[in-house]
Amino acid sequence: MGKYITEMIRQGEGQMLDFKYCISDPRKIARTLSAFSNSDGGKLLIGVRDNGSIAGINSDEEYYMIDTAARLFCRPEVIVSINQHNINGKSVLEVTVPKGEQRPYKSKDETGAWKAYFRQGDQNFLANNVMLQVWRRSESAKGLLIRFEDDETILMEHLRQNGFITLAAFKRMASINSRKAERILADFVLCGIIISEATEKGIQYRLNTEIGSLLE
Repeated sequence: MGKYITEMIRQGEGQMLDFKYCISDPRKIARTLSAFSNSDGGKLLIGVRDNGSIAGINSDEEYYMIDTAARLFCRPEVIVSINQHNINGKSVLEVTVPKGEQRPYKSKDETGAWKAYFRQGDQNFLANNVMLQVWRRSESAKGLLIRFEDDETILMEHLRQNGFITLAAFKRMASINSRKAERILADFVLCGIIISEATEKGIQYRLNTEIGSLLE
């Protein structure tokens, strides 16, 4: 089992793997549980530093913190499995988080607000209203058809010429309110026409080249 964990650590943090040196606040862990559940699922290694060195855990407190984060600070509750591994005399917890079937999964922050996160690369990002719509509508949106009117055409032309757009930029360009802009972007994501991605400046949307070429 030690080799299994060390091989995992050697891969480094990424889309489905996160290291935690220790747990000081269940709300911080809940954020990662939310992100994994809303994305592809993943594993948390507790007792591992960001650089991959093994610190180990000191007590059973981490079990309590993880359980509290999953049950009380996530909504819906996130079902996790926990395995303990001994590596060179140090204990490391492997927390497995499945991809959720009831998205969006939200975590409770320090102010008591419930917020949803998603995983991209080795980071957790706050989801916006477009993503929340996509998650909520993913099952009922099968067979969704988009009518290309003025606003949809403006969006497509901008994406073809510039490559990407933000929600705020689309609202300004089309002179529409947030609710309508969010719905249109969510429709495009659900149909696979555009792809959302997180950047340092927030979430932006770019044309899915595999689908976009068919619409020209």
